[in-house]
Amino acid sequence: MVDDDHETTTDEAAAEDADQVLEEIERKRSLRGAALVAVAAVGITFSLFQLWIAARGFTFEATIPGIGTVRLISLQQLQLRAIHVNFALILAFLLYPISDGTGAVSRRLGRITPFVRDRLGDNPITRVLEGISGAVSWLFLDPEHDRITPVDVGLIFLSLLPTLYYLTRYSEVIDVIRVFGLRGGAPLGELYPWLEPLAVGPLSTWPFGYLMGVLAILLVLEATRRALGVMLMSLVSLFIIYGRFGYLIPRDAPGVGLLATSELRWDQVVQNLWYTVEGILGVPVSVSVRFIYIFILFGAFLEMSGAGKWFIDLAYSMTGTKQGGPAKASVVSSGFMGMISGSSVANTVTTGALTIPLMKRSGYSPEFSGAVESSVSSGGQILPPVMGAAAFLIVEFIGVPFREVIIAATLPAIAFFFGMWIMVDLEAGKHGIGGLPRSELLDIGPHMRRGWFYLVPLGLLLYYIVIARLSIGRAGWFTIVATVALISVVAAYNRDAGPVLIGGIFALFVASVLSQFFAGTTIIGLLLGDAGAGLGPAAAVRAALPQLAVIAIGLSVLTLLARPRSEAPLLELDDTVTETTAAIDERFGSEMATSRAGSFATFILKSLDNGARTATVVVVAVAAAGVIPGIINLTGLGGSLRALILGVSGGSFVILLVLTGVAAIIVGMGMPTTVMYIIIVVLLGPTMQEFGVALLAAHLFVLYLGLMADVTPPVAVAAYAAAGVAKSDAFETGRMAFMLSLNKILVPFAFVFAPGILLIRGGDTGGEWAVMSFADFADLGFVIPDVLIPVVGMFAGVYALGAAIIGYYRTDVGRFERVGFGVAALLLSVPGMVLMPAESVAALAGIEATLATTTFDIALRAIGGVMLVALAGKNRRQAAGEESTAATA
Repeated sequence: MVDDDHETTTDEAAAEDADQVLEEIERKRSLRGAALVAVAAVGITFSLFQLWIAARGFTFEATIPGIGTVRLISLQQLQLRAIHVNFALILAFLLYPISDGTGAVSRRLGRITPFVRDRLGDNPITRVLEGISGAVSWLFLDPEHDRITPVDVGLIFLSLLPTLYYLTRYSEVIDVIRVFGLRGGAPLGELYPWLEPLAVGPLSTWPFGYLMGVLAILLVLEATRRALGVMLMSLVSLFIIYGRFGYLIPRDAPGVGLLATSELRWDQVVQNLWYTVEGILGVPVSVSVRFIYIFILFGAFLEMSGAGKWFIDLAYSMTGTKQGGPAKASVVSSGFMGMISGSSVANTVTTGALTIPLMKRSGYSPEFSGAVESSVSSGGQILPPVMGAAAFLIVEFIGVPFREVIIAATLPAIAFFFGMWIMVDLEAGKHGIGGLPRSELLDIGPHMRRGWFYLVPLGLLLYYIVIARLSIGRAGWFTIVATVALISVVAAYNRDAGPVLIGGIFALFVASVLSQFFAGTTIIGLLLGDAGAGLGPAAAVRAALPQLAVIAIGLSVLTLLARPRSEAPLLELDDTVTETTAAIDERFGSEMATSRAGSFATFILKSLDNGARTATVVVVAVAAAGVIPGIINLTGLGGSLRALILGVSGGSFVILLVLTGVAAIIVGMGMPTTVMYIIIVVLLGPTMQEFGVALLAAHLFVLYLGLMADVTPPVAVAAYAAAGVAKSDAFETGRMAFMLSLNKILVPFAFVFAPGILLIRGGDTGGEWAVMSFADFADLGFVIPDVLIPVVGMFAGVYALGAAIIGYYRTDVGRFERVGFGVAALLLSVPGMVLMPAESVAALAGIEATLATTTFDIALRAIGGVMLVALAGKNRRQAAGEESTAATA
């Protein structure tokens, strides 16, 4: 039995390591005092702004009793997107330093003053240089990542200017710039006569809209460099330069001549990138405004409520006693946490702080422990119902409801996690790793009773999206409100106040239903004399349901205020919330924040703040990534690239898929999944459609393969983060994580060749694909060969691949048997990868043969199944023989 004090110390050390690793990867500031309050204020305002949009749309108005509706402002699409990006820019300049002095440029500049002092000694020149150096450091550098510099404040001010221009001179954007271009815009003095004294130099002659567009683009590039690194900033910059100077490429040059463009002026490039819906403020930012942010915020509320730790404990309660239990718990808990965080690295570090030490103590190697955690954490973005930000981009790019993406992504995601489960089980069998004693785990019954309500938001989300078929934004808004209402009741509930609270909520809800039934209005409307025709019973209940959350929050808050120091036995908020409440009370010398009411208020504010911090990177990423499709559309590069890709692939569908997968992995290295997805889909997505690939399958294929970048050396950011927590060799952890993640390659190839795995079916013409209906499931002639057999084959293939990767089944698997398991996995999952190249080889030999048919497909799957059964049987007999020999000895 491991000593409890030692376990606690080890867990605390792992948590500290995880925090340190996350800080090193994210490069964020650790602010205190007024700076921390400023960041929180901006973040909370950003989240409230997005919540209003999700709830009320683009018009900001309020109804005041006795006065009527007061409208503040009604925003247009581009104005709204500009504000959205502006919030992200401000937070990026607040959270990420311009430089900490360790970069190549900073180091070289820092050597100048010591060099001069060594040569000249203490003289006026040296002192002047030291003064200049000190001033530059004060203006720009933040070596400890703990202060906001004057340059940051200046950039924040500058970032407001393009947005203010959008808000105050939108008519010029629409009526002048859209018609005559940026050259037709007015200079500063004409637009704002009261600023005429400032109109000097370029401000007096150049169109102000052009200057604001240039400023906005430069600020987005700087925020990208800070939050996402030089690589993405450089890539985006190269596309901008290509848009301006691509005409210099000789059209008759072999190969690259296809990339030549028509000559464009800078004002045309700037106009396309900032003043249209095809650049920075294009589709990716639109999706962020309407979908991504609200779901990131939902994840933040769920995480701050304590759901993350509860899900991890639930996973251990369910799987901890089984063979290799800690690793299996990692698979389950990382799937849950992936839905909440949507980030491979954040999921790896936060969940890994708990799971990796337990895996190591149970007998798994540090490298394998880190590899498991990073591999399953990177899969969280493909697990419905929340998935990652790229899933919402799929919705926008292909124009399908989110519920169809959820339905299509379910079986492949389950197959991936099933494969991970198999591999950790086989590794446990290989090294004789058992489970944890039940005494070290929470009993699942009491654990469920203490936190069953954490499952309610996920259930509601599925209901709103799949059954009620609400828009993504509305579904997210309602789910957040329901989460807040739920936590408010949990915070107010105890043995004394519980019955009264629940009874009061029920009574007021019944009264609300009756008010709708008799007067067709709410209780408040009835009190204000706003009575009308009553509704039917069912309609009255539906009309009253939205008021249930308001009633629950209202009564719960009153209960909290009436009895702030009472116990809340069910309330277990996230550690960051409790730490914040303790810090606030320590700062002000009170006990207000740690009270039930204070904890609930802190939970809300902390969720709003954390949601904004998490979303900042995503918003900056999609804003920067919007440049790429904007330049491609402006230059007409898309058609040239498709021709080039088709030429490279030689018209081979298999080669095209391999090229797409390799491109997704390479582009995804060191870049957010959203950016990778946008780049690959814009460049290669249309080409895949030309081969008849279902649109949804093509986009999910890119998403799956792109996620491999998080665990593919030499970058492997998620694997290296796990190595930091596990104290393991980084490269070996990355290599193992890549091997364990090969399911993310096998599974997408499987559903590209057999779209029935995604539960979609082509139309009569073969051109339109849609989620299967009940009638489709009743068509056995379609379901059995196109759905059932491919799905069974995919799962069996994943099973076989596990044995091939681990090199163990019931006993060690030899080299040739591992190859056999691998071949069986390929034949079971993707027989088309064999049939199509075989057709090409036959054609080269002058033989016309059609092999990619349903008959041959089923035949190869059957051969793969026979191979799997034979290899498994042989291995079982070998294991039995070894056991018999050991028993005899």
